[in-house]
Amino acid sequence: MWTKENIPDQSGKTVIVTGANAGIGYETALALYEKGANVILACRDLQKANVAAEAIQKIASNGTVEVLHLDLSDLNSVKEAADTFKSNHTQLDLLIDNAGVMVPPASKTAQGFELQFGTNVLGHYAFTGHLYPLLKATPQSRIVTVSSLVYRLGSIDYSNLKLEKDYDPNREYAQSKLANLFFTNELQRRIDNAGDSILSVASHPGVTQTDLARNISGEEFDSIVEIYGPLMPAWQGALPSLFAAISTDINGNDFIGPDQDGGLRGYPAKAELLPIALDEAEAKKLWNFAEEATGVVYP
Repeated sequence: MWTKENIPDQSGKTVIVTGANAGIGYETALALYEKGANVILACRDLQKANVAAEAIQKIASNGTVEVLHLDLSDLNSVKEAADTFKSNHTQLDLLIDNAGVMVPPASKTAQGFELQFGTNVLGHYAFTGHLYPLLKATPQSRIVTVSSLVYRLGSIDYSNLKLEKDYDPNREYAQSKLANLFFTNELQRRIDNAGDSILSVASHPGVTQTDLARNISGEEFDSIVEIYGPLMPAWQGALPSLFAAISTDINGNDFIGPDQDGGLRGYPAKAELLPIALDEAEAKKLWNFAEEATGVVYP
């Protein structure tokens, strides 16, 4: 049973966690700070991020905490955040692409993309791309992308990424989580082809109680609990991300999730991806789309 107590000393490591003001992002950042890392909370809401940073700093540690403004739904903000980070730091050991939007009302990003795809996928693609030179320059760095088991229900409809047609919040969420896995796998292929030492890994939190479900009605939430059983606390849902980020038993393209009840609950272990997520042609198609949509080209 792997827990955050298994995390070795992280002194001297620099870590960015997106969406770190609450939920599994907060617990991920807290655990790494407790082990001595220099943790950057990259968040859209600066007020909430500062409250989270103050709470973390109350715990004794030789780690440090910073707040970075990052609105993943606006590619201009994404570039500004990356530029700000690069102007203040010379290394990046861990980038945990954790932030996400789940089943909101129909809405779009600043650049006109459906909010879930634009935030969960394009925002993280661009942010990671802007930071890639620093990741490349840092020995044995890692990128962890947080997905979800709902990827199994996903397919990417390139004709509706700007809400050209109808909107189904659950369908669009599953689409974004499948795209996260395409991104992880294609990124690792490109890393390998370039001969870089970065690892690109994905994780999922199982069924976890967080603010991500704030757009789900009470009736829908009760139905989810009835179907899937009790939800894990956020600290436990953060463990797969932490394992993916820290464990020495990790390879590129690994997928980490809870080890019980079909991945719904438990403690982190390697999970098997369905063939839908391993389609190399689809992953390359998504990458090419993201490159054109964001204008970010990885070196």
